This record gives sequence, C-alpha cells and structure tokens, in this order.
Amino acid sequence: MDGGADRDVKGTPLVSPRRRACSAAGPAGCTLRLEHRRAPGALGKVLVAGSSGFVGRRLCPALEAAGHTLQAMTRRPEAYRGAGAAVYGDVQDSESLALAMAGTEAAYYLVHSLADTDFAKRDARAALDFGRTAAEAGLRRIVYLGGLGDDDDELSAHLRSRREVETLLGSAGVPVTTLRAGIIVGHGGISWEMTRQLVEHLPAMITPRWVRTRTQPIAVDDVVRYLVDILPVPEAAGRSFDIGGPDVLAYVDMLRRVAAIEGRRTLIVPVPLLTPRLSSRWLSLVTNVDVQTGRSLIDSMSNEVVVRDDSIRELVAFEPMGYDDAVLRALGERARASRR
Repeated sequence: MDGGADRDVKGTPLVSPRRRACSAAGPAGCTLRLEHRRAPGALGKVLVAGSSGFVGRRLCPALEAAGHTLQAMTRRPEAYRGAGAAVYGDVQDSESLALAMAGTEAAYYLVHSLADTDFAKRDARAALDFGRTAAEAGLRRIVYLGGLGDDDDELSAHLRSRREVETLLGSAGVPVTTLRAGIIVGHGGISWEMTRQLVEHLPAMITPRWVRTRTQPIAVDDVVRYLVDILPVPEAAGRSFDIGGPDVLAYVDMLRRVAAIEGRRTLIVPVPLLTPRLSSRWLSLVTNVDVQTGRSLIDSMSNEVVVRDDSIRELVAFEPMGYDDAVLRALGERARASRR
C-alpha cells in the first residue's frame, strides 16, 4: 500500500539486465548494480515523477545503473542530490509537466496524496493531466506503482483511488504498465515505519480487528527490480501485474515477527471495538504517521492484499526475498542512516 505510480516504455526488447549486487546506500536505500547492454532501437530518456520519494530515490540510481538516461522530476530541483538530471515538475501543474517530459520516451509515475483529505480528487486530476501530457509529448509507455486488492472486493477509498489512477493515466492512449504491491518493506516507507514503530513503542497493544487481515509484503529492493526490469519488456504494455514477496501474513503476524527479530516481547490483543477513526488517532499518538494518512491506510487494511496473478514472474524471473530478510535489511539501513 505504499505503492507509488510508475509508467514505462514500449519498444524493441533489451537484453535483460542481471543484478550483480544490491547494497544499501544510507537513506538513499538500495542501489542495484546491473550489467546492461542496449539492443538497437531500445527506449531512450526516462522520466521519474516522484524521484525524491521512498521508492523513487531508490529507483533512479537503479535505472541509471541499468544504462537509462534519466530525468528526475521534482518540485525542488535545486535541492535534488540523487541520480539523473533534476528537472522541475509538479503533477498539479500541467504546464510544468510538458517541459519535464520534453525529449523523454517513457515515464514512471510514483506520486500519491494520502495526507490530503481530498486525495482521491487530487490524484485523479493529476493522473489525468499526466496521461494527457504524456500523449502530447509522444511518450511510448508509463509505468505506475499501484496497490494490490481484489476488484471483486469492496475496496477502500485509497485502493479505489489507485485503480482510478491506473485508468486515467492511460486515458489519452499511452500504454500503461501497472505493478500492484501491498506493504513495501524498507526504511522510510509509511506502512513499514508504522509496523516498526508500533512494535518498538508499545510492549502491549490492544489492536483493531484488521490486524487479522492477510497481506503479502514485498521488500523495496524487489519492487525496484521489478520496476527496472519490466521497462524494456514490450509484452508488459497495457497490462497490470501483482507483485509480492513469498510470505502471506496477517498484520498481527508481521508485528510479532518484527518483535522477535528485534528481541522484544510484545503482547497483542485484537478487539472489535476500535473504529477506523479511533484507530487512526491511536496510531498518530504512538507513531509519527499523521491522522489522515493513518486513516487512509487503516481503511485499506480491511481489504486482503495478496498476489492473485503471478504472471509477472514469466517476464521478470527472480526470487523475491522473504519477509524476515526484508525486515533485517530495512533495520540495517535505518541503523546506518542514524549514524550519519
């Protein structure tokens, strides 16, 4: 549910990049070091909208390492210190989008507005403008990082908004590739930080019923690998894919496993009385997640978010890491960041 949106390009297949190593680089996260050879006619310059975010700041160096010429879209290019060439752009400002997309062939869309009460309207307007501008600029693909969830379920407002963004990004005709993820485990990710802080701040928890809902968490490093490797695959154009790690867990089991890894004894007692409003206020008191963001996430936790279609494994073949390994990597990155 941390998913940011990304759109990719269509073109002649590339020789698949192979990951040599993945090393955490402080708060910038994991940099994928890839061997890469371009095939004739391969996609050119790539734009990343949301380059400074949780996923974007990891994706940019991985794309650059894979041999892509990169434009990192940000509202503060003068302060940008990441990979690629910084370019001003704001998804709420369509004129800035046209300038940011000039000369690019593909774009990743990693933007959403959970902290706003009208996030669904803001995200819909932004996605519509982004898709239209991409079509006018001649982009060949958009890659979007959305959210897992069964379309036959009664999805939360947050997950319904993610589905709407998928549609609106492609409404002007640019093929969209959507990767749908649940909880993304990595230092700085909202859902992961909420999990970690609950365990570290509360030796005992009275929790809502949603802690028994199943999810399929995925390491942020593996999300980045999927995003990078799906870009040159022409068969991915216009398709949506579920992505997740190998473990399907209830939220309560995720909490207990983090506690065990950290050597903590945590008592967790689920009760049926905590409403979403009370739960979000409770979260804001014991974590640094604000009330509105907490409410958006909690509403989604009533929906089971597991992989139902693993067809992406036929196009991007590797073994995602398990939950415990993802947790250890996130904790290690946090420890290194705290020493800086």
